[in-house]
Amino acid sequence: MPSDNKIEASVSDSPAPRAADKILDVARDLFYREGIRAIGVDEIVKRAGVTKPSLYRSFPSKDELAASYLRKYDLEFWERFDEAVDAHPGDPRAQIIAFLTRVGKRTQKPDYRGCGMTNAAVEYPERGHPARVVSENNKMELRRRLRAMAAAMGAADPDTLGDGLLLLIEGAYISGQLFGVGGPAAAVARNADLLIEASLKK
Repeated sequence: MPSDNKIEASVSDSPAPRAADKILDVARDLFYREGIRAIGVDEIVKRAGVTKPSLYRSFPSKDELAASYLRKYDLEFWERFDEAVDAHPGDPRAQIIAFLTRVGKRTQKPDYRGCGMTNAAVEYPERGHPARVVSENNKMELRRRLRAMAAAMGAADPDTLGDGLLLLIEGAYISGQLFGVGGPAAAVARNADLLIEASLKK
């Protein structure tokens, strides 16, 4: 059994969070809650407890920091999406409903600020901006997957159904911020199921 000294040494030897990780964590929280353009680099380094040069060593510009935040957001988004898919193997309808049930629940939280990808696309309308590129890629992949899932369900017009589901999802992201608790976004899964039912081949 290790001695107390060895335990203390192992704790003290564990690496402290890298400056880049601290910066990204703080930026993620601030960017999501307040918006990317609303937050300056000075606020980020102050909250992260690091220096401005350390930020620029890891992220050459605020634009790149914003893109890094969104790349992390993208990974987390697909983790949630894939969890719903994996929970219902071979049943794309149930997969979509499971994913949207969780979306609907999140929209009812007081601190809900919609989808970080959607928000970033609104903030950065200029094509080719690093943050917008990440957002566009996420949305295009989501559209591709929804259309493929609609086809697997046997929809008469899978592209139209897939796009309809995408519109419902984006509507939930926005209306969740507008209406908050008790708003229409809470019923996004139910509305998606009605749309799917109406779209299946008879």
